[in-house]
Amino acid sequence: MKSITDQIISRIKRRKPGWVFTPKDFLDVGSRAAVDQVLSRLVKQGMVRRLDRGIYHYPKHSKLLGALSPTPDNIARALAPGDKIFPSGAMAANLMRLSTQVPIKLAYLTNATDRTRRVAGQTIQLKRARVAWLDNMPDHANLTLQALSYLGRKSVDDQIISRCADMLTDEDLGALHQAMGHIPSWMADAIHKIENVKHG
Repeated sequence: MKSITDQIISRIKRRKPGWVFTPKDFLDVGSRAAVDQVLSRLVKQGMVRRLDRGIYHYPKHSKLLGALSPTPDNIARALAPGDKIFPSGAMAANLMRLSTQVPIKLAYLTNATDRTRRVAGQTIQLKRARVAWLDNMPDHANLTLQALSYLGRKSVDDQIISRCADMLTDEDLGALHQAMGHIPSWMADAIHKIENVKHG
């Protein structure tokens, strides 16, 4: 049988570089004290980095820059294990290229409680979502809901509709169509317009 150290190393190496994790990801292979000891040794060996208390990083390396910093998305997922999270409305609008404004605060929507944590020089906010998403929806469809909610009825003009039509797939639009009964009527109207532009 593999030792706890070998099991932890094997699991880390199976993940893509950039992964952010906590000791809880390994409690099925050993006690918390044993896992902490292994991770401490791996930090000293340079295999992983300790970002903060109880938060570690399996870094991606660049030939020019060395170990790269973790992405906010990966940190947020580590802070909310098991929770569904999505970029906040402002971040969603920027990711969907519906807004050129870069959010000052890194905020993510969650189905759990509000909390804030500063990790690796980045302040990550987890906020309970006002506009719910559907678990079976594609990511782009959910991002669209959050972006539209953030932009508001008056800001969703023909240009926004056209950009959404260009970015969303038929699968995304099908999922959004199914969600119309769960969202404000003005957002449902916007989705109808996106469908018309996409298939017009």
